[in-house]
Parts: sequence; C-alpha cells; structure tokens
Amino acid sequence: MAFLVQIHSTVIILLLIVPLTSVAFYNSKYLHKFSPFPHSFSADVASKRTSYRLYKNLIGDDGRIYVCSDKNFFSFESNGSIAWTVHLNYTCNSNIAPINGGSKKIYLVAENRVLKIYPLRIGTSEAAVELFFGPTQFTEKPEDIIGISASISSSCVLINVKNRGLFAYRLHGQLLWSAGPVLYQHGFRQGCRKNITGCYFTSSPVIDHCEASIFMCNTVGELYSLSVRGPYFKWIQDLSSFGNKFIITPGNNGRLYVTVPGTGVVLALDVSTGNILWRVDIGPLSSADYEPVVDSNGWISFGSLDGFFYSFSPTGDLKRFPRSAILNSVIQVSPVLDCSGYGVYISQTEMEGRVFQTAAEYVRVSALKPKSVVFTLLVPSSGSIYLSESDPTGKILYKLSQSDLQHFVIDERTLLAFFVVSRKPSPLPCRSTRQKLASSCSQVNPKTLSIYSGNERTIVLFLVIESVILVLVAALVQRCCVFWKKKKLQSHNLGKFLEKRRSLRSQKKAYDRMITEIEEKAASDEAVANEVLERLSDLVKEREDIKRKLSTSYSLGRDDYTGKTRSSKSALPLYDEKTRSYSIKGSKNESVTVFHTVSDSSSNTSSTSEDDEYEEEYDGEKSKGKAHVENSSDDEEGIRESGSMSLRRRTVSFTN
Repeated sequence: MAFLVQIHSTVIILLLIVPLTSVAFYNSKYLHKFSPFPHSFSADVASKRTSYRLYKNLIGDDGRIYVCSDKNFFSFESNGSIAWTVHLNYTCNSNIAPINGGSKKIYLVAENRVLKIYPLRIGTSEAAVELFFGPTQFTEKPEDIIGISASISSSCVLINVKNRGLFAYRLHGQLLWSAGPVLYQHGFRQGCRKNITGCYFTSSPVIDHCEASIFMCNTVGELYSLSVRGPYFKWIQDLSSFGNKFIITPGNNGRLYVTVPGTGVVLALDVSTGNILWRVDIGPLSSADYEPVVDSNGWISFGSLDGFFYSFSPTGDLKRFPRSAILNSVIQVSPVLDCSGYGVYISQTEMEGRVFQTAAEYVRVSALKPKSVVFTLLVPSSGSIYLSESDPTGKILYKLSQSDLQHFVIDERTLLAFFVVSRKPSPLPCRSTRQKLASSCSQVNPKTLSIYSGNERTIVLFLVIESVILVLVAALVQRCCVFWKKKKLQSHNLGKFLEKRRSLRSQKKAYDRMITEIEEKAASDEAVANEVLERLSDLVKEREDIKRKLSTSYSLGRDDYTGKTRSSKSALPLYDEKTRSYSIKGSKNESVTVFHTVSDSSSNTSSTSEDDEYEEEYDGEKSKGKAHVENSSDDEEGIRESGSMSLRRRTVSFTN
C-alpha cells in the first residue's frame, strides 16, 4: 500500500521552536555576546536582523557541529557556543549538508559552487575559503548542483550537476573524469533506455567505500553503479516499477539499501550485481529527503511517523522499537550514529494529537503541537537501550537558549545533533572512521565460485592422456629444433640430406660386415696373406671416413662414434698420412700387429668422387671434420716423423 505523507513538517518545526524563542526572550537579561573572534557576529549586529536559520549540519570527528546559515559558516562546540565562523560570498544551499573531505577540510555547496574550507587557517593570514568548483567568466550560466560526496580512500570529490552529469575531482582540484547518464559501449546505449530526453542524475552520489563504487539514480527510475576509478558502469538496475525518487544508502557490507519515501518500501540490493535480495515495507516517512543510517553491524534503521523505529539486518530480519506503540508519538528526523558506529540516537516526539487519514491508496498524517521529546540511544543488532531521556519541561531547550544558539532558529534535527555531541563521556567507546569501515567491510561475504569437479577417474585419465601428448609434442619439438639448427638445412634440400645419410649408414653396415668376416678369417688362419691385410687396412680406413661424415656433415645430433671406435676389441686402427697401424686379436689369444709405412709422395685420400663432390658444397662443415680428425691423431706425431722411409715394413706376430 502506498503512503502519501503530507505532514506539515514546517508547522511542527515552528511549534518546536516556540518554546525556544519564548524562553530566549523571557531570559533576555541573560543574553550575552558571541565569543570574541575576528569573524564572529556581535549581539548588536544580530539584534538588527531576524534570527538566523541553521541548515543541515555535519558532526565532525572532533565533536564539533559544522553548519551553514545564509552566507556564514559556523563551527559550534557541544555546549552551543561558537568556536569560529567564516563569512562566505555566496548563500549556502540549505538542502545539502557539508561533507568531510579528510585532512581537516570541509566542502559545502553555495549558489551552485563548491567551496573548500580550511578550519586550520581560521584566524591566520591565509585564505580560509577557496572556490573548488564553479562557473568562471568564460562559462555559461551554471546548472544546479544536486549533491556532492567525498571519498577519502580514493582521494576524490564527486559533484553531480543537473543536466551535465557527474564530475570526479582530485582533492587539489584536478578533474579526473566525468560521466553522464547515457554511455555508449560497443555500439549499445546504456542508461536512460525509456526516455533519453530530459534524463539526468537526480540524486547525490553515494559511495560504498568497501567496493569503491558510486551509486546514483536518474529521472526515469534507473539505479547506476559506477566505478570510483573511472566512468564505467558496473550495472544498471531498472527500478521504475517502484517510482523515480529514491533514497540510496550504502551498507559498506555487500549491501545497498534503496528506500522509496513515497511508499515506505525498502529494498536491499547486492552491490556486485544489483539484484534485489529482499524487500520490506515500513511506516510513512516524514519527508522525501529522509536519511536512514547503517551501523557497523550492517543494520539499517528508520524512524516513521507511526512512532516506531524500524531496524533491519543485512538478511532482512526486523526489529521494531518500542515494542508497544506510544500514543500520538512520531519520529520526524533522521537518526544519528554515535561515535562507536554501533549505537543509534533517535528523537521521538509526543504530540498533543495525531490523525491518520486514508484516501484511496494514500495515507495523510497530521499532528498537533508537540508535548515532549524523548532521546534514545540503542544498538539495533542486540536491541540494547543504553540511554533514554525525556525533556517534558524544555530543560535542553532552556540550556541551549543561554548559549550562542539563542540567535538562531533551530529545528529538531539540529537539536538531536547537539544532544549527541553533548553526551560526554559516550556510553559506547568511540572509534575512528577507519575502524568503523574495517568493521563493516569485514562482513562482506566473499563470492564463492562453484567449480564442477566431475568424475575423478575421468579427470585422472584425461590428465594422463594430456601428459602423454605433452611429452610427444616436446619430443617432436626437440627433434625439429635439432633439424633446423643445422644452417645447411635452412638453404638446402632436406630430402637430399636424408638420402645421403641413409646411403652412408648402409655403406657403414656393409664395411662392418666385411671387416668382421676378414677378422674372423685372420683369427682362424695362422698364415695371413699380405693382400688380405692390405684389404683390411683399406676397409678400416673407409669405414672411419664414413663415421666421420656421419658425426659431422650428416649428423642429426645423436651420432658419436668416437667412444665406440676407441672401445673396439677387434680392430684398433692407428693411421696418419704416412703410417698405418692396426691390431687384430683372435679368440685364442693370438694377436696380429701390422705397421704399414709409405713414402711422402704416397696419396692417402680414399674418398669417393661422389663424396668429394658433396663435400665441396659444405666447405665449412668439411673443415670442421678435418679438425676433428687431426686432433685424433696427435698421439701419432712420433710415427709421422718416421714417415720418410721409402720401404714397406710389415710385421706379423702370433702369440699363444
């Protein structure tokens, strides 16, 4: 059921002010001047004017109340005295409260400008007020500023300007980025889907400090989630079915709360996706700018004109205070968090009369003159009440009337703020802003990813097959690398190379068989002819030449016959250009040693014409092969020196 709340809040405020003003005039002899300060107003100046109206306030971490009035910005102590004041050249916006910008700086909106105030410069020669954002002489008429907010962790100030969009500035004034309600990505339009004409952001930018996200709504009932770091839309949720005016409250606990003030509907959304988690209905609210609060436990709290105080947990559980209704009581102003972040102060006003009128789907609430005010401090999560004080005779008003507040018109919101800061010591231990955020952010549940594990045997089999494939691929890659490391393969025919290699391997096998047959014959026969020995010498030389080619020019990286040659038991050739020497050992401990020496003019080249022709094509590889052969004959230098003999000498010895 929708509620149309048409309570004459201004009348109630004025009725609340009547006791204050009457007490102030009744005790006019107790009036005194403002605290002496260069920028303060005197009582004489104030008496020539009407009373000042205090706008929305900011409760600072230092326990002071910062509030604007007309073209002056005030800092009040908890007892109502003025700590300091600064005169502004522009009239403050009464609907936008000052915000804390960190490093003891305050930002406020005045005549479509954002002013930056330095409290530490008050009373010094430095300017205490600077223009942070606003029109210049080169720009057109400025648009209205709808709202501002500051992110201390991201060091930026966010400003929403009507019909222009959202602007993000560094704390020192440098523009970071800007974004409008419509964004085109990959050819698609995001935002203002129903009506792009006259569509703009209508709410103050709200920051979730745990998620580093910004939340805003537009004129057609769409809720945006943007990144603090850039103009990127995380998601857009269409809430037009609930209306187009929302109150957005960050939970800093993985939740985003959206209140529809006209109908009393509260929605809880997931900050990551924008999905609605739960929905509840509460009593009628006093105004469209009513601001609920979220404590460090993640509970969101509202005060309603039906006299009840509603608190909801992050999962949607409801706790209502008091348990039984107080006759003719209303809660008009927004609750205030205490310095611990766990407790909530509320102001409950008892009226002389209250009337509910129902018309169709709407409810109209009317109230008469207030009788008393009850201030309560409670912890919504536990339901514990730490403080409850009533003021039926106006003691609090009378006390404040004797301070500097006597020159101002205050409403119930300001009265509650002064009651909160005057509670010293606080019933609950105070905590810093960082500690409060750490406590609330710790409640964010990490997103769990569901991973299908499947059948264990299937997974093991798949891993085994995958490992085998990887091994085969690695071997293939290694083989390819061995091939293509050879420079000659990059510019010559691979088929010709492999054909020549196969031919050499076949020749080597043939020589091996022939040498083996001759060795067996020589081992069995005691008399060995010179022709057989010469034939054996030539075969050994030819085989060694083939081995050299296979290990150099035609090698695939795995041909190494050096060790095999040295470990041969049947024949050990010793050969250079002038001397041949080889030994044959039979199965009966018979050994044959042959020394063959020729003259200097004898030729020792026995390569075939085909081999020489192919070797000329690869001079570099041939030189490398020659070097290998020359190194293997270093031990035979002594034999080379005796190569000048012109006669042949063969020695055959048999030992048993």
